Amino acid sequence: MSAPRLTRSGGHGRGAASVRLLHLGLGNFFRAHPCWYTEHAPDTGDWGFAAFTGRSSSPLVEQLNEQEGLYTLVSRASGGDQFEVLASLSRAHVAGDHEAWLGYFKAAELASVTITVTEAGYLRGPDGGLDMGRPEVQADLEALRRDPTALVRTAPARLVAGIAARRRANAGPLALIPCDNTPGNGALAERVVADLAESVDADLAAWFRESIAIVTTVVDRITPRVAPEDIRAVIESTGLDDRCPVVTEPFHEWVLSGGFPAGRPRWEDAGATFTDDVTPFEHRKLWLLNGAHSLLAYAGSIRGHTTVAEAVADPTCRSWVEEWWAVASPHLDQPDQDVAAYRAALLERFANDRMRDRLDRIAADGSQKLPIRILPVLRAERAAGRVPQGATRVLAAWVCHLRGLGAPVNDARADGVLPLAKGPLRDAVPRVLGHLDPVLGADAAVVTTVADQSEELAHTVKG
Repeated sequence: MSAPRLTRSGGHGRGAASVRLLHLGLGNFFRAHPCWYTEHAPDTGDWGFAAFTGRSSSPLVEQLNEQEGLYTLVSRASGGDQFEVLASLSRAHVAGDHEAWLGYFKAAELASVTITVTEAGYLRGPDGGLDMGRPEVQADLEALRRDPTALVRTAPARLVAGIAARRRANAGPLALIPCDNTPGNGALAERVVADLAESVDADLAAWFRESIAIVTTVVDRITPRVAPEDIRAVIESTGLDDRCPVVTEPFHEWVLSGGFPAGRPRWEDAGATFTDDVTPFEHRKLWLLNGAHSLLAYAGSIRGHTTVAEAVADPTCRSWVEEWWAVASPHLDQPDQDVAAYRAALLERFANDRMRDRLDRIAADGSQKLPIRILPVLRAERAAGRVPQGATRVLAAWVCHLRGLGAPVNDARADGVLPLAKGPLRDAVPRVLGHLDPVLGADAAVVTTVADQSEELAHTVKG
């Protein structure tokens, strides 16, 4: 006998809450993080999410709507799994459902818009603002100038279109809450949206600055891709047929700073931290967690490993992680005991071999990740006259990655960076480093160290 499908109408979960939260970037992390916090807020029944994909079609949307927004969250610890049905997602939409997107913005009850489009989705130029020269940005700009309700495709344009619809409807202020893993994500989102709004309509840009509160966040919860065996495990453990579960780790962290003029769920009662300054939390996560992830993704895959747990179990990789942490930790603005506890928790998280967190996933977009995960520490060390091998080793592993070792290259800027890595290694290193930072590319001590470590790493390759 087949298992019954997970649905609200089948008596599972709770009824769908009214949509007061809107999300751009429907994916696993969103469903494991903002949805989880909303589900666990004591006033969850008052707050429902509507979420949109970043693409025009997605089987996930069809699956979620067949299940009336319900899905199973699998919290995967080393000792076993816990299964929980989440009901905070009320509706799911594909990107092309633009009329619905604008409709939510026009509703006065909408209080917040969360975003997970990855750093690449903001389409920034070298100066940090919106890259107005990109063809897709130009196409959206022209469309919005002709008709503010026109279908647009980029994340900044979709936000501008929604904000313009809210202004026309006189629906009041709301909060914009980027949840992407990048420093200063609030300022980043504000800049690209304001840039585009200014190009569309100066009055709209002024309204945006006056009426939209920008929230800066730090998010943390490892959420790997779902495998077919995960779907089978849900059916076997719950007796329900769920086609779109999410697998995540038990650990979760959400730090937020900013205002919420239209209200918000009581996320703090679910464990979220509200603060005036996210920077100390941001640095701790970016440098210790994400920096170590990048190191393991490149060096670990070069040494033949597939997952984080495999790589951190390798004594050589583990020693490189500890070496990096020893360099980065003194630059954190947090008590030593808190940093030590965080590092110990990270090792436990990394060693959870049941998560199957793949290194090739983490390796993506190194050209955009390394400047925020590694370079701040490296620059501080160089200012003190030191060449920190724990930091340069991450760059060496990335150079090897670009030269074809380890995980395949999947980088939004691959066309620009891959040619720099070709040719003799000692010619390639200053070119690649110069792409990240011209000062580093001209720093003979750093270039020599990275080249030496690259050669060393290439010799450690395992079959």
